Amino acid sequence: MSDTTQNAAVPSSKLFGSFSVRDTGTLIGLIAIVVLFGLLAPDFLSQRNLLNILQQSSINACLALGMTLVIISGGIDLSVGPTAAIAAVITATLLVADIPVPLAILAGLGIGVICGLVNGVLVAYAGLQPFIVTLGTLSTYRAIALIYTGGNPVLGVPQGFRALFNGSLMGIPNAVIMVAVVALLAWMLLKKTPLGEYLLAVGGNEEAAYVAGVPIAVTKITAYVISGVLAALASMILIGRLGAAEPILGNLWELDAIAAAAIGGASLMGGKGSVIGTIFGAIILGAMRNGLTLMNVQAFYQLLATGLIILVAMMIDRVTRGRG
Repeated sequence: MSDTTQNAAVPSSKLFGSFSVRDTGTLIGLIAIVVLFGLLAPDFLSQRNLLNILQQSSINACLALGMTLVIISGGIDLSVGPTAAIAAVITATLLVADIPVPLAILAGLGIGVICGLVNGVLVAYAGLQPFIVTLGTLSTYRAIALIYTGGNPVLGVPQGFRALFNGSLMGIPNAVIMVAVVALLAWMLLKKTPLGEYLLAVGGNEEAAYVAGVPIAVTKITAYVISGVLAALASMILIGRLGAAEPILGNLWELDAIAAAAIGGASLMGGKGSVIGTIFGAIILGAMRNGLTLMNVQAFYQLLATGLIILVAMMIDRVTRGRG
């Protein structure tokens, strides 16, 4: 790799650290929330509830891992919720029509690839801002899901599919195991492959990355495709739990994904993010909502708490960047 390329990817030494100072801070925040709700809600620390938190957090974690890669590359993906909705209704339709489970899953993941590819091509080749592109596809994808189903849910998802995504192995929910594998792959992608350095370089300084010979367009498109695939996977986890798919599935999922990534240390300015931090961020959101629900706190105040945590995460990022 040339010197210029190395310069474009200088921050990688910070990002690719196995457990950064920021990750440690996020973990401390997670422990503080667990201890706090453990004191306030008697059932919070039960084994059953902790596994429930991990299972509920698996959807946000799956979405947020894809969002983290996009954010690191300097983009944003507001269309993950509608992408999940399209993948869900098509997967469920195929399953109800007795299409074999593996083929239905591949079809759903393929929808994620197509949606991500459209986003990536529009961002990389049409020169449009990621926010504008994915805001437009947010509405477009949602409309496609509604038109495809006529606004009706798809019911009767076979038990075999439900057992795959909603079952458990040695007491651990399958969804948690799946997301753990996805997180490991994402971590390896960032730490062990050139694509990880490319994502960081493009998000950190696109002009320098271009001069260094980094394939800008391919890097951006790949990030959006991965985000689309993980949105489709997240939708399967949900329909495995519910046994049905709705065209309105995934409403506001993009906010949870961005929140988890931001809490975990990803910078919305690009060039900075962490798989480990994102996982902690998703669990923080899940633990906080679970604890507030056990305390019978209304959903309005849960939304308020989520917003305040995001603001604190942004302030921390601002301070740490200033010092850097």
